[in-house]
Amino acid sequence: MTPVVEKLGAAVDEWVASNQAALSSTRRHLHAHPELGYAEFETTSFLEQRLRHHGLTPRRLPTGTGLTVDVGSGGPVVVLRGDIDALPLADLKDVPYASTREGLAHACGHDVHTTVVLGVAVALASLDGLPGTVRCVFQPAEETVPGGATEVVASGVLDGASRAFALHCDPSIPAGTIGLRTGPITAACDRMDVTLTGPGGHTARPQLTVDLVDALGRLITDVPGLLSRQVDPRTGMSLVWGAVNAGVAANAIPQRGQLRGTVRVLDRDAWKGAEELMRSLVERVAATTGAEVDVDYIRGVPPVVNDPRAVALLRTAALETVGSDHLVLSPQSMGGEDFGWFADVMPIALARLGTHGGGPPLDLHRGTFDVDERAIGVGVRLLARTALHALVADAAPSSTGPPPPARTRRPAPGDTAGRPVDEEPHRG
Repeated sequence: MTPVVEKLGAAVDEWVASNQAALSSTRRHLHAHPELGYAEFETTSFLEQRLRHHGLTPRRLPTGTGLTVDVGSGGPVVVLRGDIDALPLADLKDVPYASTREGLAHACGHDVHTTVVLGVAVALASLDGLPGTVRCVFQPAEETVPGGATEVVASGVLDGASRAFALHCDPSIPAGTIGLRTGPITAACDRMDVTLTGPGGHTARPQLTVDLVDALGRLITDVPGLLSRQVDPRTGMSLVWGAVNAGVAANAIPQRGQLRGTVRVLDRDAWKGAEELMRSLVERVAATTGAEVDVDYIRGVPPVVNDPRAVALLRTAALETVGSDHLVLSPQSMGGEDFGWFADVMPIALARLGTHGGGPPLDLHRGTFDVDERAIGVGVRLLARTALHALVADAAPSSTGPPPPARTRRPAPGDTAGRPVDEEPHRG
């Protein structure tokens, strides 16, 4: 540990110890006032006010919600990202800070993520001698498809930064524990809707028509089976159907049937070819039945693939924050996370923040989800120390040559940015 990191890291630890109650209060305010993606206007104003109160100059993102704020000055520049949107779920908890908005809840921990990044910004702003700039991004619309991260990338907010870090609540591990993993940690997640059509007919004479129910059954079983023989198992590609609909009467073969499912994959290169492969498999199976087929394939979010060097920086900070006994290997998740879009322009790493405080598990994307608020301070210390280590490392001259040029502005990744927002959560 360098003297700069040791000194500033200790100061952050002291700040957290003195501000635990304030951190919990902030999280509870956000939890009680959830807002959906691209509608986080009150959340954005609340964060803006807090940041300005501490002498910082936040800037709104072009989307109208979400913020970015720089702490420190000069280079290098390291990005910390926290997502700010909630889910269209009812809050089922009986707590003083339960959601005040009917049908909306912070059931994925974004209130914690936001509080952590806000805490890092305020803590670092109180210190002198930062060895560079920590750019805090409060990102909207993580729960939409293809995710608000595409707008962050397109806005140029990440220009000139060397790497980005984020964390996500993990209710499967205790508060005070941090989970890390190199390589893929979350999966790409796309949606596929398949519609079959035919002339319909009587169930007494299936040979005279196209049996759509039989055709749907073949797609349900055959396409996933064929997929397992078309791709390398190490890519982690899977198709799971979630909905099927056809017909009403027991003695009538319908004219129309539908399937809906998700395609998930851990390998980014395999994800690039997933749509073409899935369309081909569906059309091949449907062709054997005589049914007409239409495939609507909706590209979602890419996998989050953690950069080894960025994970090493997180690991160093985690050891200083919680010690080796509370650092665990995080399993791969087939759920989606739009932080993966940041990897289009820089190395990234996502950590898991343990939030379980005992008792029955409180899983993500459920109205009962809650956290042990001791995790918030752990998150602030982890990301602050990670940023400090990254600034020092990125400022050091490279032994292999000059540093790479700063990334330049890029268009929004993903080919579905113009589609209507899919209100169905795409997470696992």
